[in-house]
Amino acid sequence: MTENDSPLILGTGRIGSLLKSYALPAIIAMTASSLYHIVDSIFIGQGVGPLAIAGLALTFPLMNLAAAFGSLVGVGASTLIAVKLGQRDYEGANKALGNVCTLNILLGISFSAVCLYFLTPILYFFGAGEQTLGYAREFMEIILMGNLVTHLYLGLNAVLRSSGHPRMAMYATLASVGINCILNPLFIFGFGWGIRGSAWATVISQVISLAWQLRHFADPKNLLHFRRGIYRLRKEFVRNMFAIGLSPFLMNLCASLIVLLINRGLKQYGGDMAIGAYGIVNRILFLFIMIVMGLNQGMQPIAGYNFGARRLDRVLGVTRLTIAWAVGVSLTGFLICQLFPAPIVRLFTSDAELIRISVEGLHIVFAVFPLVGFQMVATNFFLSVGMAREAIFLSLTRQLLFMLPCLVVLPRFFGIWGVWSSPPLSDLLASILTAAMLFRQFRRFKKIPTLSPDKSTR
Repeated sequence: MTENDSPLILGTGRIGSLLKSYALPAIIAMTASSLYHIVDSIFIGQGVGPLAIAGLALTFPLMNLAAAFGSLVGVGASTLIAVKLGQRDYEGANKALGNVCTLNILLGISFSAVCLYFLTPILYFFGAGEQTLGYAREFMEIILMGNLVTHLYLGLNAVLRSSGHPRMAMYATLASVGINCILNPLFIFGFGWGIRGSAWATVISQVISLAWQLRHFADPKNLLHFRRGIYRLRKEFVRNMFAIGLSPFLMNLCASLIVLLINRGLKQYGGDMAIGAYGIVNRILFLFIMIVMGLNQGMQPIAGYNFGARRLDRVLGVTRLTIAWAVGVSLTGFLICQLFPAPIVRLFTSDAELIRISVEGLHIVFAVFPLVGFQMVATNFFLSVGMAREAIFLSLTRQLLFMLPCLVVLPRFFGIWGVWSSPPLSDLLASILTAAMLFRQFRRFKKIPTLSPDKSTR
């Protein structure tokens, strides 16, 4: 099989082997990226101070908002391209690649311009105080100036995965993380740039990885490559990408709102140290979330391709297997954080008060974490087969229907404990609803005849 034919194996290879080959590079890349953010927080906490960690935590809502616009294009394009390849529509897949570039450029520039102009009031709105505003502003000014690069880098990485190059997507992420880990201590400690050094390391590393991606897509030998005529925005492609990408967009948008409410609640009931503790807990949480996201990224092109080829038996098979692996990951995270919270937190800080609050937060936030792996994969199933409305509903239900009321009501009665307990309670309720919708859709798929079933590939 030639490299140009590599997407075709999505419809013929064994499900377990395919998921492993597609998910493992994504898991390695996502884990490395998450580990970088953990190391980044450690450098900032140990080299700049506990208030700098609090300042970094204040940027999470804005970072989630930037990720929302990136996922609006990247996730939608990834699913669309996988389906187009499954339908053997290679011309359409190339046009989708061009539209990814154009949309990311437009959205990246617009988002940066607006946020830079209103940065100070935005950070105050997110809960910044006089002691933390400077750290948050210094970090975000540089990140926003490089936002265009970030959007293109993440968008093209999604295209690499969906077009049969999961290892190349992994290499791009690993290169960015590796360069970042080298530059971070150099800029923070060696040059004395503080939190700005961390931001510069992030942007520079993504510039280098983006250059490598552009070189790949500039090669006409690849199935998907840059060429004239693919960059003009097409209403059908933009509409489909936005329809599919709307679910992760709204999920990240709601995540910005939720983190905003968490920060404000922690500020009110626990002060700046509580916000810093949330920053630590969030970094640890996302290490395991990123692994599950890697599994989802491995599943997505397999499910999307076979849905486009009408091989629904293979869609169900890869979904079940991904759920099993994801639950294993989230169960591992639950056990580690319940049994060894203090040693983990001490990596970030030596401040006794910050350690105490962070350990308490870890215990509560990870209380029902084994359910999170299932809920994430089940939502991704609907996204992978283009069922945007169901994916949007599930994404918004967890954030708006369950967590938002919890964050508004529980802190009034239970103070800071009410803030910490809102995420696990909403995860429990959302998992119950997601399970009901998933099992109903599975029954529907089983009633639809599949095309050219090959039992040996199940």
